[in-house]
Amino acid sequence: MSLRRVVLDEREIPQVWYNLQADLPEPLPTMLHPVTRNPLVPDDLAAIFPPGLIEQELSRERFIDIPGEVMDIYRSWRPTPLIRALKLEQLLETPAHIYYKYEGPSPAGSHKLNSSAPQAYYNKQAGIKRLTTETGAGQWGSALSIACQFFGLECTVFMVRVSYDQKPYRRTFIETYGGRAVSSPSQETEAGRKVLAEQPDTPGTMGIAISEAVEVAAQNPDTNYALGSVLNHVLLHQSVVGQEAKNQLEKVGCFPDVIIGCHGGGSNFGGLIAPFIRDKIEGKAVRIIAVEPTSCPTLTKGKYDYDYCDTFGLTPLIKMYSMGHTHTPPGIHAGGLRYHGASPIISSLLHHGLIEAQAYHQTDIFGSAISFARTEGILPAPESAHAIHAAVEEALKARETGEEKTILFGLSGHGHFDMSAYEDYLAGKLG
Repeated sequence: MSLRRVVLDEREIPQVWYNLQADLPEPLPTMLHPVTRNPLVPDDLAAIFPPGLIEQELSRERFIDIPGEVMDIYRSWRPTPLIRALKLEQLLETPAHIYYKYEGPSPAGSHKLNSSAPQAYYNKQAGIKRLTTETGAGQWGSALSIACQFFGLECTVFMVRVSYDQKPYRRTFIETYGGRAVSSPSQETEAGRKVLAEQPDTPGTMGIAISEAVEVAAQNPDTNYALGSVLNHVLLHQSVVGQEAKNQLEKVGCFPDVIIGCHGGGSNFGGLIAPFIRDKIEGKAVRIIAVEPTSCPTLTKGKYDYDYCDTFGLTPLIKMYSMGHTHTPPGIHAGGLRYHGASPIISSLLHHGLIEAQAYHQTDIFGSAISFARTEGILPAPESAHAIHAAVEEALKARETGEEKTILFGLSGHGHFDMSAYEDYLAGKLG
């Protein structure tokens, strides 16, 4: 009998975050001030981030202790299971062994609470009363609203308009936990009003929503900004995912030949691959694949250069793969992957050839998502479906070659709030 689930004991939750910056081939290019374009100094970030997160953003320490209050929150759902996709393997008739690290058991239904909890914690420690943020499909906004409730903070979420309209129950989820969901672009900020005046029918973008959230945070001394992806400290927090996955694979005597994750800004992907990058640098033969939508092909077609994280240039300039900070992607259902840029860490890894990137159309990924749901019983988020599709493609290649390779992919969350996406796919309405 093959082992189906690898479940760790609560005592095996990682006690530290692993900082990928410590092991990059070379230090990340310096962030630049959005106005002067001079190298950024810590004080430049103090208007919107607390000291604890600024320190983590710039740190090159390999391991950073997880605070006790954050560990207490992690224990409510971590460790998450590593599951072998036996039924999917049988459907595909592949000799490959497919494992997935499932982050759906979290209260938010995705990996996002891994970072929202520490971000809320450090802001509470700094005396902040409210956090503002952006959200694409709503996973990050949901997670931050939960974390803010845990630490007694107010939460304002600027939700990209297309997802705000597509996923009404995500809004309800945010509000259930005390957060406030605002369709972006909105009339509440100068950035939002400018966009609406010029493009009243815009579907919105993550870049616009970030501009709105940063604007509000910068103008109010009791308010800070929280980002759900891209920045170094976010990937740091997400490293608990990869650390657990590596431990779980070791328990069944496996090391992955291929690691796959969906990619929008890089939080889920970066967290999954973090501990395996050290192995890759040390010479281990492992392919690491970031998967994105063809409608927003940041890694596969973007330019590696300095760009803003937001549409209006309120955030620092970072060197990353980008489609351009004013880029407006089509309103696909995988709203969490509609971001113009990429994490500087992930960008550096791609630039140095340590990872590769692939892009797929949404009709292809939903086909694989349906196959996965019907075999494994879990309805995946549209974002996660990108990783599933790439894993299926790798498994089919293994069938052709007869290779008994081990494939690990990240199932970053469930799709229970994405039923309109599945409805459109099943009705043949997806373009």
